[in-house]
Amino acid sequence: MTPSETLILATYFFVLVILAVYGWHRYYLVYLYMKNKGRIPVPAGKLEAWPAVTIQLPIYNEMYVADRLIDAVCQIDYPRELLEIQVLDDSTDETQSVAEQAVRRNAARGVDITFIHRTDRSGYKAGALEAALKVAKGEFVAIFDADFIPTPDFLTRTVPFFTDPKVAMVQARWGHINQDYSLLTKIQSILLDGHFVLEHGGRNRAGLFFNFNGTAGIWRRTAITDAGGWQHDTLTEDLDLSYRAQLRGWRFVFLPDLIAPAEVPVEMNSFKSQQHRWAKGSIQTCLKLLPRILRSNVPLHVKTEAFFHLTANFNYPLMCVLSVLMAPAMVIRYNMGWYEMLLIDVPLFFAATASVANFYMVCQRELHADWITRVKYLPFLMSIGIGLAINNTKAVLEALFNKQSEFARTPKYRVETGADEWIGKKYRQSFVVQPMIELALGLYYTATVFYALANGIYGTLPFLVLFQIGFLYTGLLSIIQQYAGDVVLKPAEEET
Repeated sequence: MTPSETLILATYFFVLVILAVYGWHRYYLVYLYMKNKGRIPVPAGKLEAWPAVTIQLPIYNEMYVADRLIDAVCQIDYPRELLEIQVLDDSTDETQSVAEQAVRRNAARGVDITFIHRTDRSGYKAGALEAALKVAKGEFVAIFDADFIPTPDFLTRTVPFFTDPKVAMVQARWGHINQDYSLLTKIQSILLDGHFVLEHGGRNRAGLFFNFNGTAGIWRRTAITDAGGWQHDTLTEDLDLSYRAQLRGWRFVFLPDLIAPAEVPVEMNSFKSQQHRWAKGSIQTCLKLLPRILRSNVPLHVKTEAFFHLTANFNYPLMCVLSVLMAPAMVIRYNMGWYEMLLIDVPLFFAATASVANFYMVCQRELHADWITRVKYLPFLMSIGIGLAINNTKAVLEALFNKQSEFARTPKYRVETGADEWIGKKYRQSFVVQPMIELALGLYYTATVFYALANGIYGTLPFLVLFQIGFLYTGLLSIIQQYAGDVVLKPAEEET
């Protein structure tokens, strides 16, 4: 081999080995979950009296869902004299009047609800939570984002866990009110189910650190203060506070059977924006807290799991490198001989990809009696995960190079059923260059698939097709949905 070929293969296999290690870690999470499956969380003691609770609703330009959220929260079953609701509005559009009307309507019914509007939006969501906490009445603080519809029993099922004085936070599992809207929403629901059921469930029941998800959870107020309060130097203030609190010795509880219904993004660019924020924020938190975690006196297995958790998004830059090198590496290895390629490549790829399929298959089996019918979505799930590589690599690099950006909220359109529509509504987000890169990679893999077929390299085809579909789907859908929205909105813009 030439020096350049040696360099390509060395880099290719180095990346593949790291991805395989993280793939095997998914098997470990499944093992943790299954090993501790019977450890159902229960309150430590009997609640003598209901404590005062504040519910905070941070919103920003949520005109389609603000009143739905406020009305649902006001229906929560809890002693009226012990419940305070704060609507934290940073909006710059019609949302302000929509939220104010909903607050007045419910206040007239006797609900203790206040409307807090900020004009500077400093600190974004974390800043709003921090400012409102100073005037909150509750001993405990529950938080719901605008796309949630909490059930009436949320507080009566979470508050009793605080009879344990070391419990700082109780997290509910997210539900998905529009999961059957499209292929994209179905994939998102499966991704989130895996995160909550297996990651949260496995970590929490094994005594490892896990994180508050920013919504559908309730905090002990003194734990927030003890951990340093809400800080806004990362885009994932929830992950940041979670690790700081657990490093202080506080315990978290995850309730998989308490479901908080929510709306998942129905549009690809909104989904990408959400994933970008989560990926960037997790790396910011990693850079901020991982050294402190590794220096702490927590057990080694807790540190190890925290390392895998906080560094997981570094896989996306590696996935981009793999995407570029896969075709030339395949050509080089094909010239070396078919047998060598089978011995080295296939086991590594299998470790990296089969673990993903197993992870989400186990999750669906735990949740649904008809889980076998859901297995058909797994190839698309893996493809979309690959297709996000460009989007999330950009997020990782921005975090590494300390590029500051605002907290970009995920647009919500109140899409609950197949009859609802998002096209023509406000808040759409657009990406110009990124979808073109994804589309180019999709075409690149289309050519690679034809090369593999022409040369009889059939063993690599399943993996090549995953990359091909992933990049074509994310790129084309971003462009098509952006164009469709532009066509609908253009006449309205011209009238104004």
